[in-house]
Amino acid sequence: MSFQPLFVEFWQKVTESIQNGTYAKLTLAKTIGDTELKNIYVRPVLTEDDTFQMSCIARYKTEEIESFHSLEETFTFLSPYLNNPFLTALLFTTENDITFKLNKKRVASIIEQAPTFKSASDVIIEMKEKGLI
Repeated sequence: MSFQPLFVEFWQKVTESIQNGTYAKLTLAKTIGDTELKNIYVRPVLTEDDTFQMSCIARYKTEEIESFHSLEETFTFLSPYLNNPFLTALLFTTENDITFKLNKKRVASIIEQAPTFKSASDVIIEMKEKGLI
């Protein structure tokens, strides 16, 4: 069974957290073995003309590479990294922490836990203040 449908469900929670103004950050972590790519961090950014984008920072052993994408493009950008090399995507919101996890047999699950962050991302707060969300 493919894990993709459950990742789509997880991504809907990411989108909702941005729309609700509760998004803090998103991280892809827990690699399979010792890989060059260690983490991918996803944070919202506002451009000078108040355009919303997602900053994706891929952290490798020796460097970091940042790229910018729309919310829809970010889903497409991150999808290939699941299962190769990452087994976990962690969404931190002010309401709860949501974890998308692949086990050893590559069966996906979504787990919700108490929130780690008390406040949303600074950019999300700024967007609320400007009436963008």
